[in-house]
Amino acid sequence: MAENQECSSSASCSRESCEGCPSKQQPQSFQVEPNPFTVVKKVIGVVSGKGGVGKSLVTASLANAMREKGYEVGILDADITGPSIPKMYGLHGPLSATDEGIFPAEAENGVKVMSVNLIMPNEEDPVIWRGPIIANTVKQFWQEVMWGDLDFLFVDMPPGTGDVPLTVFQSLPVDGIVIVTSPQDLVQLIVKKAYNMANAMNIPVLGIVENYSYLKCPDCGKEIRVFGESHIDEAAKELNLSVLGKMPIEPAFAELSDQGKFAEAKNEYLSAAAFKLEE
Repeated sequence: MAENQECSSSASCSRESCEGCPSKQQPQSFQVEPNPFTVVKKVIGVVSGKGGVGKSLVTASLANAMREKGYEVGILDADITGPSIPKMYGLHGPLSATDEGIFPAEAENGVKVMSVNLIMPNEEDPVIWRGPIIANTVKQFWQEVMWGDLDFLFVDMPPGTGDVPLTVFQSLPVDGIVIVTSPQDLVQLIVKKAYNMANAMNIPVLGIVENYSYLKCPDCGKEIRVFGESHIDEAAKELNLSVLGKMPIEPAFAELSDQGKFAEAKNEYLSAAAFKLEE
């Protein structure tokens, strides 16, 4: 722009006088304040580029692992239309609330949980909401829930790169994300989509977790590659990321989830991920 070019607010201006114009100011932050009774040291997002890869399993496993280490932990279930965290922990609503905010549910191992299923009149009713309402609900889980003092708040994201991940990245002080994927040929595309979104939003990517890596034969112990050979190491190397774990198909985890007893689950396959979170 020429120094004496006209602007919308005055007849003419100089370079010096334009320094105070809104166009010269820094971009406005979209982060929202947490509930006054909430202090969270680290917010960790668990994401993927597609559905069905086990984000909720990884989220709950990481929450259990950090809780077992003695940390105060919470899970914000941001998968509004497909929540599964309450079922895994055997939690049901309605939640208690005061004028100051909403109390999260608490699993048997002390992990605090907030999910839309805990505030629905009937947890089996579908959530038929448009994107903006879903995004605002996620913000309300941050603003209106009294999480207390937490060392880690894990955010279980819906799949893809749509409204909710964008809202979480913009509105919450996310310290890093863990990308969850599976060992199929399109894994690199899936990982890159999640990685590129986080990179565009200046969110650090802590590493990748591969789920469904193999099935161990209960008789001979042989590892069977049900979904083909893994490509996670190549994808991680290309993006200069760490592989934080390779999880097999583990029927015991599915059984605990179905029984609402996932608080008892100890996922040894994510020990490297738990160590990374402590850095």
